[in-house]
Amino acid sequence: MSNKKDIIFKIKNLSKLYGANKIPAFEMMKNGSEKSDVARKYGVTVAVNDVSFEVERGKIFVLIGLSGSGKSTVVRCLNLLQKPTSGDILFEGKSILKLNKKELMEFRRYKISMVFQSFGLMSHRDVLGNVAYGLEVRGEKKEICQTKAMDMIEMVGLKGWEHKRISELSGGMRQRVGIARALANNPDVLLMDEPFSALDPLVRRDMQFELLSIQKKLNKTVIFITHDINEAFKLGDLVGIMKDGKIIQIDTPEGMASNPADEYVENFINSADKGQIYSVKHIMQTPSCLIHSRDGVNYALKQMRDQGVSSAYVVDDNLRLVGILPLDNAVKVKAGELSFQDAITKDVLTTEEDVYISDLLSVAATAKYPIAVIDKENHLKGIVSKASVLSSLV
Repeated sequence: MSNKKDIIFKIKNLSKLYGANKIPAFEMMKNGSEKSDVARKYGVTVAVNDVSFEVERGKIFVLIGLSGSGKSTVVRCLNLLQKPTSGDILFEGKSILKLNKKELMEFRRYKISMVFQSFGLMSHRDVLGNVAYGLEVRGEKKEICQTKAMDMIEMVGLKGWEHKRISELSGGMRQRVGIARALANNPDVLLMDEPFSALDPLVRRDMQFELLSIQKKLNKTVIFITHDINEAFKLGDLVGIMKDGKIIQIDTPEGMASNPADEYVENFINSADKGQIYSVKHIMQTPSCLIHSRDGVNYALKQMRDQGVSSAYVVDDNLRLVGILPLDNAVKVKAGELSFQDAITKDVLTTEEDVYISDLLSVAATAKYPIAVIDKENHLKGIVSKASVLSSLV
């Protein structure tokens, strides 16, 4: 089986300059000059400077940076809303810079869609009309437009609102309409330019979860722009940090947090919520007291005594979690007051390895026992204690 990555977008040495004297300005930049020096000497603004990265199909790639870092210019180059000054952009191995007018129109209609911060909805159309718009432009039949649009409206949780005016919707609902419209065309790639930054924190968190859910269902490639490190680390499979038109580092959230490229990246990361960087797999432990459901109470009591704990995790012969045997219940079994099976607590709090620690905080705070970490088939992989959750955030 090949481990070769399926690269859908490859950006090679992309630069974008604004101004009349681009050639000498570009030479200055190649020689290592700062963009401020170029602006002073030639009156040229360097928005993007020699940016290269790859985007894997079905993944979320996040570009993060402060205002003016060049991240939004990069994403606008990917559908040629902005034409690069130099460099190349390969989509499925072919340069989009070589597309003729008709091919570019087809690329925008079928391969790529964009979601803006300002929603970009049409006030004279209802929700259904907005979502169906791109399909109409493509020349789809009215019945097909409405069916596909309704599918997307339902997916983003707006069923029942399809005939409402845009003015009747909240900010979060409008953004859902924008996402539904972008998805209705069934594009390969979704470009999202700070789509949630205008939303209040609670709605923003809901929309982040919505995006992850949609991406998991549809396996879309997403290129996401943000200035929020927490949002970047929550959403991104890979994250690229930009400064002054350049990419400083590209890595996974975990890799970037562990090995920042320089002080700038480190300062950026220090402002992040560590609970949204690290997941359960980074803090889980092997349970010190593990027994099989076929073991008796004497063995269970001996294991608890030897390990200095007051409960044992019970598994079947295939290491699937059965439950927890508390010490007080084990004592009742020994006294003949309970059967061994009835003594096992089946209502056990569980989680999975890829869950972010921040999502466990409220659960861990009230957990009587360490949380069991299981896989999709209910195999016990480890446990997470309340202390390990809290200490990981320091």
